[in-house]
Amino acid sequence: MEENKERVAIFIDGSNHYHIVKTLMKNSKKMTDFNFNKFVISLLGDRRLVRTYYYTAPLDWKKDALKYAKQQQFFKKLESLHDFELVLCRMQKVKVDGKIIYQVKEDDIHLAVDMVKLAYNNAYDTAILISSDGDFVPAILAVKERGKKVENVGFENKFSYHLKQQCDRFRKLTKNEVESFFD
Repeated sequence: MEENKERVAIFIDGSNHYHIVKTLMKNSKKMTDFNFNKFVISLLGDRRLVRTYYYTAPLDWKKDALKYAKQQQFFKKLESLHDFELVLCRMQKVKVDGKIIYQVKEDDIHLAVDMVKLAYNNAYDTAILISSDGDFVPAILAVKERGKKVENVGFENKFSYHLKQQCDRFRKLTKNEVESFFD
């Protein structure tokens, strides 16, 4: 029965995922063609999805109106997915070596807090973390302390040894696997 199936919540570090996949595919694919439904199904197996959370920040429309518009279309696509929640954080301008760059802020902390809070609320049995950022280790330990399982998905071009060591299961996606998630 569906109720007895293992409940899974998926947490995607959006900026991390975007840049790693883009680098892996060497710009041969448009990131807007990444099919998150196929991706989620491949992660679930025969388990039941509670919800997928995707953490990112909107671009500055004043800096590049076209990129901003494309990102907004991408966000609309994500928001239309079943059991998928887009969590928007903030973008911050920072001066590095005299050059202004933009950095996504608060995404990691929102993801970590949600993963821990939902574990404590018994909202899932297993968390799947899509990130190659080792900073999530304390959150993983807190989730496991609640008796929940944590899986990490990394990529052949980048993954975190620290996450791999702390998670109950680790999956490293190859370029061919990632390619299969594009329409």
